[in-house]
Amino acid sequence: MRPLEGIKVVEVGQVFAGPFAGAILADLGADVIKVEKPEGGDDARQMGRAFRHGDALVFHEFNRGKRSIALDLKAPEGVASLHGLLEQADILVHNMRPGVPDSLGLGAAETTARHPRLIYCEMGAFGHLGPMRDQPGYEPLLQAFGGLSSITGEPGGPPVRMGASVVDQGTGMWTVIGALAALQQRARTGRGCVINTSLFETAFTWANQKVSAYVNQGEEPVRHASGHPGFVPYEAFDAADAPLLVCCGNDRLFAKFARVLGHGEWPADARFATNRDRLAHKDDLLPLIRDILRVRRRAEWLGLLVEAGVPCAPINTIPEMLAEPQAAAMDMLVTPPGEDFQVVALPISFDGSRPAPGAGAPRLDQHRGAEFRATPSGR
Repeated sequence: MRPLEGIKVVEVGQVFAGPFAGAILADLGADVIKVEKPEGGDDARQMGRAFRHGDALVFHEFNRGKRSIALDLKAPEGVASLHGLLEQADILVHNMRPGVPDSLGLGAAETTARHPRLIYCEMGAFGHLGPMRDQPGYEPLLQAFGGLSSITGEPGGPPVRMGASVVDQGTGMWTVIGALAALQQRARTGRGCVINTSLFETAFTWANQKVSAYVNQGEEPVRHASGHPGFVPYEAFDAADAPLLVCCGNDRLFAKFARVLGHGEWPADARFATNRDRLAHKDDLLPLIRDILRVRRRAEWLGLLVEAGVPCAPINTIPEMLAEPQAAAMDMLVTPPGEDFQVVALPISFDGSRPAPGAGAPRLDQHRGAEFRATPSGR
């Protein structure tokens, strides 16, 4: 299933956010031409040691299924060549530094006036408005600026960056969502539009629960490590050999959990009877739970909790997660055509079928002279 077959995309993307949007569109069947600078191409090609074809592994992950054309956009002929591609394109995705598109004659207003059916997706760091609109940004900067680092980590500990690139990749996702909505709108109106997304808006959105609590209730968030501000117990515990996480999202689940731990009387205790009681007396309850869970191995506790219907999970390392039978069943790893390694597939299925890359990542300028009418190699 390739639902975007026939959709033509130009991506002027660097590193993560722009290329991730392009990779999603390519996996969904769009023909994506990646425009790169002649000297070295996308900086992600050098982000780490050479893996295949001289490029870093992360470049292959974020650029599978695309074609590459190198254009010098600082030269008039390069800009002219890009406009030639845009004549045939449905979507433009770029995360060029703010101000650069306008200086090149590729700004949103000028480009959409020239190509009125084009869906122009512009990804920034801090947003298209405001005093910081022209500043560049990277994942850790926006996690910090957007408040995400402040709510991540141990109570009383330092702010922590999330291990995944949730801001970059989230911005790529929002861009694709916007582009798909704009395609639907264009089908009715015949005109494209400008889509603006940014790392800051994405970080702001991922913090939405904490933002709303502060704006509406004056509650400044605190760090809860693996825990939750609204439920107890709802966090990680150490078993005798390894950690696990338990989520008692209501009083019924807590009663089941208490019985597994051999304390069926806890729900009758006034301190623990309801979730609000447990929130008020968490310092009494959590040490009791910790002491009990430490006496058995994780696998034994997980078996008992699953049998009782208590939501729980091992806190897996990446190798442990990949070894889980569920990971194999979901078949999330795919080998791009012509390659000898695997990348992570899209987390979407259509009628039970998961889209797969149509090709591996391109070499720099591999498709020089290519037009959208050409058939991409490997498809």
